[in-house]
Amino acid sequence: MKVATVAFYGSVLGLLGMGLRELLAGFEENRCSMTYMFEYPEYRRVQLPRRVAQQYPGYGLYLYGEGIYAQETRGLKLRGAPVLFLPGNAGSYKQARSLGSVALRKAEDMGNRIHLNVFTVDFNEELVALYGGSLRRQTLFLYESIKAILKLYKDQSNPPCSVVLVGHSMGGVVARALFTLPRFNPRLVSLIVTQASPHQAPVLPMDSYLLEFYSAVRGRWQAGAEDLHNVTVLSVGGGHRDYQVRSGLTALPCSQEDPSKLSLVSTAVPRTWLSTDHLSIVWCKELVLTTVRAFFDLIEPDSRQFTQDRDKRMAVLKHHFVRHPVRLLGDQEKAVVTFSGPAEGWTEVNTLRLVYNSHKEPGMKYFLFALSGRRKAYSHFHCRSSSLDMVSWLYGCTQMNGSVCLQGVDLSWGTELLPAYKVVTVKLSELSSVSHLVIGASNLSGRQFSVECEWLNLEAREVSIPVPHILSLGFTVSDVTLNSTGLLHTVQLQHFHQVYQAFRITIVGQCKAAKDRLPSVYRLVVPWFREDFFTTANVPSVTEIAGMLHTSRPDNSSSVLLQLHTAPNCQYKVSIRTSFIKVLGQVLRFCGQALPVYTAIGLLLACEGQLNSLIKTGRPLEMSQAAAGAVQLHKVHLPVYLLHLLLRVSWFQSCWSVLSLPAVDVLPLSGLNVGNSEEPGLLRPTEDWTHLLGGLLHVLGAAVAFWGGALFRLSLRMLSLLLAPLHRPSLSRNTGTLQPWTQLLLSFVLGLLAWASCGALAFSLAYLCYLYRVLRLLMAQRTLRHVLNLAPQKEANEEDSSQERVNAPACSKESNGGTPLLSSLALQEVTSDLELHLTISMLLTLPLMLSAPSLIHWARSLRHTLQLRPDPCWPLVLPLLTSTVLLINCSSAALCHSKLLTPTSRLVLPLCVAMVLFTFL
Repeated sequence: MKVATVAFYGSVLGLLGMGLRELLAGFEENRCSMTYMFEYPEYRRVQLPRRVAQQYPGYGLYLYGEGIYAQETRGLKLRGAPVLFLPGNAGSYKQARSLGSVALRKAEDMGNRIHLNVFTVDFNEELVALYGGSLRRQTLFLYESIKAILKLYKDQSNPPCSVVLVGHSMGGVVARALFTLPRFNPRLVSLIVTQASPHQAPVLPMDSYLLEFYSAVRGRWQAGAEDLHNVTVLSVGGGHRDYQVRSGLTALPCSQEDPSKLSLVSTAVPRTWLSTDHLSIVWCKELVLTTVRAFFDLIEPDSRQFTQDRDKRMAVLKHHFVRHPVRLLGDQEKAVVTFSGPAEGWTEVNTLRLVYNSHKEPGMKYFLFALSGRRKAYSHFHCRSSSLDMVSWLYGCTQMNGSVCLQGVDLSWGTELLPAYKVVTVKLSELSSVSHLVIGASNLSGRQFSVECEWLNLEAREVSIPVPHILSLGFTVSDVTLNSTGLLHTVQLQHFHQVYQAFRITIVGQCKAAKDRLPSVYRLVVPWFREDFFTTANVPSVTEIAGMLHTSRPDNSSSVLLQLHTAPNCQYKVSIRTSFIKVLGQVLRFCGQALPVYTAIGLLLACEGQLNSLIKTGRPLEMSQAAAGAVQLHKVHLPVYLLHLLLRVSWFQSCWSVLSLPAVDVLPLSGLNVGNSEEPGLLRPTEDWTHLLGGLLHVLGAAVAFWGGALFRLSLRMLSLLLAPLHRPSLSRNTGTLQPWTQLLLSFVLGLLAWASCGALAFSLAYLCYLYRVLRLLMAQRTLRHVLNLAPQKEANEEDSSQERVNAPACSKESNGGTPLLSSLALQEVTSDLELHLTISMLLTLPLMLSAPSLIHWARSLRHTLQLRPDPCWPLVLPLLTSTVLLINCSSAALCHSKLLTPTSRLVLPLCVAMVLFTFL
């Protein structure tokens, strides 16, 4: 093995390791607060009809409770509003305790006038993200659970007519799948809240049942049925901390014009502003509080049940999850506001900026800003306050009496809550009936706060800066210095609109005078998706922001904006440079599921190299040497690139359709797949850079194949040392082989086992039989080496004659019976067979790993049933079993004399090209 080859693959492995580290631990630490139960949680099982219990023996329905509430609901006599929690992949029904406990505390604070009954479903912690055979069963059981829940309220005077669903991960997908059932009444579910649910596509499409399930759900919700318009759906993604389900997958695949669907990321949620991992999104206190507040605002005070008004549901959700105006939701917007109080509390401001710090003593305070003379010079009026009281604070005066405003209109509903204060910006051209602006700075509670206001021309505060190219690798820096003394600035990051881009944005804030100021708030605004990111900093400071996207720009809308709420009389310098490590992290986040495909391609190309060597020299290459030559970009990606070019021609597309060939897959780096009838992952390529990215993944996959093969060989050597004392030493290349009748019987038994129980189990047993053959070859090789080292030296002419026989091609040799057992030739034959079987066993390891979820699901369901149905491995397991058993007796000498050797070697490359074309997703 050449040192340069090892160094090359070592450097590639290092890049892969850095990318994985960035993906798994390269973002902010988990800043979520934990939710705690103040009393011992109880899960009371709800009795289901006997038919349902027998049909779904592993599932269950529970009611969450604590303390006195758990005792009161022991008889399941309920009077609250029903909420049903659905766990996700391998999730526990006990994850509902965070939602249930916070809802219980909220009801107690409100005097138990209204409260929630939180139910939870036990799906037996099934791996539904990897095994799609259970998704249909979970959907049917969910339907039965909803009917059972509503029956518990039949004796109430105002019984609920619908249930609110909260789904985590795959539970959110199952909730939307309810509407695919032919007998399901859509009125039974009015609101669905999903947390980190992959709505766009499965994270890992492991089997056909998973893809068919997604296709059915997608078709139902994109059909535009009228009954689905009354169902409100909120999808919340976890942000970059969630490396299991990236937030781009959580966007609802519905039209953006649908008024009842809402998708966003937790970093953009008011009063949350946090990124959560895949599990903490369930118990993150900040997000749970927001969800519970929204639920209680959705309950009608008269019926004490969730509202059936679709517009109100969406208004409440936008109030809590999109833009919080720092007002109570029940407050009515008054058409006319009348002011009262002494004239001493009114101050007219004639300067361009107001900075006011309230006194400790309670008192009334108003500031007047005259609009006359300001309309031509300025376009907007901007104000911020650290007082977070839920009251109005900005008005437009319509009637004046000297220096006191008597009557006006409330402009506070345009307020937006930020992490450190509330802000409001009004457009002067829309205030034609207003003569003055009024800022209410009354301190009635005695708590001190600050108010800062200014006139500004918004266009003058906007600057544009092109971001560095992705291939600059951090050596090129784009920067801009903001010398203005204003409170609000906007920096447009030109050409920043693709998910493969990643930047380190550094903001350096400096002030001339040291004094107490409100903190600066930096906001990364993504116009096409609600994935804004906030961070706060005190001045002076150096703040670094990770500039990465969850979704690419779907159209020619604006690029990403950097909004800076700055301190007055300070200087800010914004520097942007490409982060190569974060780019690698983004590539793995969006294209990591394609890495096993390229690993398989690397192993197939290694096998092709061994077969070609067997044809030319009669002996296969060593596994490490063959894997080292797996980086053959020109052989694989050049045909793929030509096919992509041809598919842009209409006549070739017609021929492609006539042959009934599937659509060509591309890397999943496109924009939001919203309102598209095509399957996710079957989008047409739009940029040629995706082929460069495919080349990078090819190199990474080859490195995984190279080092994975080395680790696999080392593991088998260790295992053979442990098993050697249990076996008699063998010097033959036929060690570990099977008789023909034994192969036939083994294939029949394993096929019968696959039909009666689980296909993955049968293939695992066949794989173990094949692995035993490899282990026996390792033992034989080790034994031959030891015996030859201890054998006496022969005469020089005998050595020369033996050396000639060793160097002769293996295909010209006689049968095995003519080969001496104690010779270098015998060792060479065993080594040739071993290298060939090592590569084949590595290839067989990949389908074994892909079938592992089915095997795990079957093992966990043994107490209920012996047969796995449906079995995604069944269509493929029979040819896979047969080929695995037949390959056990395979040898390099037999392959040399086979007429199928040359055609087989020529089929490997077209197979690799087809894998790149069709098997990304």
